Amino acid sequence: MSESVATLFEKGLERYNAGEKAEDLIPYFKDICDRAPKNAPAWASLAWLYLLTDKPKLALKAAQKSVKLDSRSPQARINLAVAMLDAGESGIRQHIEVAAQVVSLDAQIRQDVEENIQDGLTRKPDWKSLEKVKNWLFS
Repeated sequence: MSESVATLFEKGLERYNAGEKAEDLIPYFKDICDRAPKNAPAWASLAWLYLLTDKPKLALKAAQKSVKLDSRSPQARINLAVAMLDAGESGIRQHIEVAAQVVSLDAQIRQDVEENIQDGLTRKPDWKSLEKVKNWLFS
């Protein structure tokens, strides 16, 4: 019997949190997105992995899908903003504003976003675009 997409997603997150390399997880999360193309968190995760591996154009496409599926997700908006910065795209402000509004309304979401940003900066030190987004959200 095959595993549910939710189970596969949780296993992928466990692998990521255990320190597995982003480039090794990309095919795993691509498979999840292929199986469940309307799973916004899976697209957000894939975008994040692409960002960590310096693939901004692929990250941009995955982040756009994630935001399209769940426009209120601050992490999806943050991923899209970072991908846009890394790819040299414009139109970032609206995504930062939505993310900032959501994190200002919910302390748990704010903490999760702060932890995700710190994780990104730990895995990819000197990530200028993520630093910018962090400053825009929390300064």
